[in-house]
Amino acid sequence: MTVADAIIQARTCSTRLPGKVMLEIEGKSVLSHVCERVSRARSIKRVILALPDTPEDDALAAHARSLTDYVYRGSETDVLDRYYQAARRFGSTEIFRITSDCPLIDPEIVDNLHQSFQRARPDYMSNMIMPGLPRGLDAELFEFRSLERAWQEARQPHEREHVTPYIYQNPDLFDIKAHEEPIDRTNWRWTLDTDADFAFITAVYEALYKPGQQFGFADIESLLLQRPDLVEINAHVSQKIDHLI
Repeated sequence: MTVADAIIQARTCSTRLPGKVMLEIEGKSVLSHVCERVSRARSIKRVILALPDTPEDDALAAHARSLTDYVYRGSETDVLDRYYQAARRFGSTEIFRITSDCPLIDPEIVDNLHQSFQRARPDYMSNMIMPGLPRGLDAELFEFRSLERAWQEARQPHEREHVTPYIYQNPDLFDIKAHEEPIDRTNWRWTLDTDADFAFITAVYEALYKPGQQFGFADIESLLLQRPDLVEINAHVSQKIDHLI
């Protein structure tokens, strides 16, 4: 299997929940859980962390270096440049974009997306174009050349503040494909953006987490069908629009 790099962007500052990637669940940081879960995917070669180079993120960077040998620090505001420079520094060719606020990301779902990408060979593929998964299992996959073109040509502020809008908003320039999962759980929210999200994710970990083992989508789905009260913990939270697929 051809393998890809996962580049995960993270920062200390967050509008709704500052320091969220350093919060602890079952004795480990959120960022640690994300890296661990992503690294279990067969299609992932390396986990790369792209962090701001601001003093406020020094503690985060020190923690990041305990999780992976591949850490890049760059612009806080031009996230596209930070992401591109990280990919360039480490010689990435195929790149998964996974965000650091997804501590329930499923390695199997990552691998499913990679298999679809290998069959279709588009410039860009995402499992959120035709969503069926809960928010928090988001993943995008693209080649370095697509990222480089976006880095060279993107001019609008929102195209620089985020990584991939220039790609997925320009289907005339890029071959864009959707990866579909045969489910509909879009009413569930598994991402970390608020205190309520943290309470929900913590409850899931308390029910399912065992050191050295991994739980995935099917395990969480089974738990929530048995415990609908857990779904209600963060059901009221509205999604912050930062990725327009």
